[in-house]
Amino acid sequence: MDDPQPHDQSADQPPIDRQFAEEAQQPAPSLWAEYWDFLVHNKKWWLTPIIVIILLAGLLVILASTVGPFIYPGL
Repeated sequence: MDDPQPHDQSADQPPIDRQFAEEAQQPAPSLWAEYWDFLVHNKKWWLTPIIVIILLAGLLVILASTVGPFIYPGL
């Protein structure tokens, strides 16, 4: 009736449920690690140049708004 020993619930779980629970306890990967994992597993290598161009365009917009007024002060 009363169980004097603490009951280990992980021993009762099927191996897949235990593995899922262990994976859920892991820290979340970074955005870049998750993106790399997506590229490797789904073989979507064609996305890489698109992402690079978008990042470069964003960098250009940021630089144009911060450095531009110093290059063309009379405008």
